[in-house]
Amino acid sequence: MRNFFYLLLVSITFSACSKYQQVLKSPDLDHKFEMAKKYYEEQQYFKALPIFDELNTLYRGTAKAEEVYFYLAYTHYGLGENLLAAYHFRTFAQTYPRSERVEEVAFMNANCYYLESPSFSLDATNTYKAIEELQYFIDKYPNSERVYKCNILIDNLRDKLENKAFNNAKLYYDTEDFKSAIVALNNVVNDFPDTDYREEVFFLILDSNYLLASNSVSSKQKERLRNTISAYHFFIDNFDSSDKLKEAENIFNKANKQLEKL
Repeated sequence: MRNFFYLLLVSITFSACSKYQQVLKSPDLDHKFEMAKKYYEEQQYFKALPIFDELNTLYRGTAKAEEVYFYLAYTHYGLGENLLAAYHFRTFAQTYPRSERVEEVAFMNANCYYLESPSFSLDATNTYKAIEELQYFIDKYPNSERVYKCNILIDNLRDKLENKAFNNAKLYYDTEDFKSAIVALNNVVNDFPDTDYREEVFFLILDSNYLLASNSVSSKQKERLRNTISAYHFFIDNFDSSDKLKEAENIFNKANKQLEKL
């Protein structure tokens, strides 16, 4: 009985492969197109792709070229080949600017870059590219119903960049490169003024200024201690309910004592 089911499975598999090979070798382009769409609808993208790829060349310049290319782009998308799909969506929009599908493919181009945006700890090139493409879509189609989705995606991407900027700045602080930490922390609040890290950033700026001053040569200490005191006043003026007020006050007192000795 086990051998029977094994032979049946082999027979079915061989039959399916044989049928697919027949489609690939068929000279009937319309039949190929219909079968490619069938494979696509069944999410058998790996079968659909070679056929759409071939038809994209053979149908070029004909009435069916637009539809074939549309399916080709989406097939790459279905396979998770986001950057390749983005290329084809973008090329579709350039090739068929008057198509009723042009807004959709313009969005899909941007969406593919969004999907390629990695974790905030990795290279942010595709994150910046995704924001650029999404903003381009918003500018080009301001009345599109997809604008709302684009804004949500941009917010998600900016959150990634914000996290990356803060963690990079915090790394300078943790590795005691306080001069670089001060620059990077200020960049965080300049680039992301509404950041959720705002209170922590300004406390770290205060502490970094003090630690930088404490480890400086005497000729630079006075200016850096004054910067510490300025950072303290900014912190208490803006975060008077912070649970770090006592720590901030301790830093301020130590900075004042050191400054009095200079």
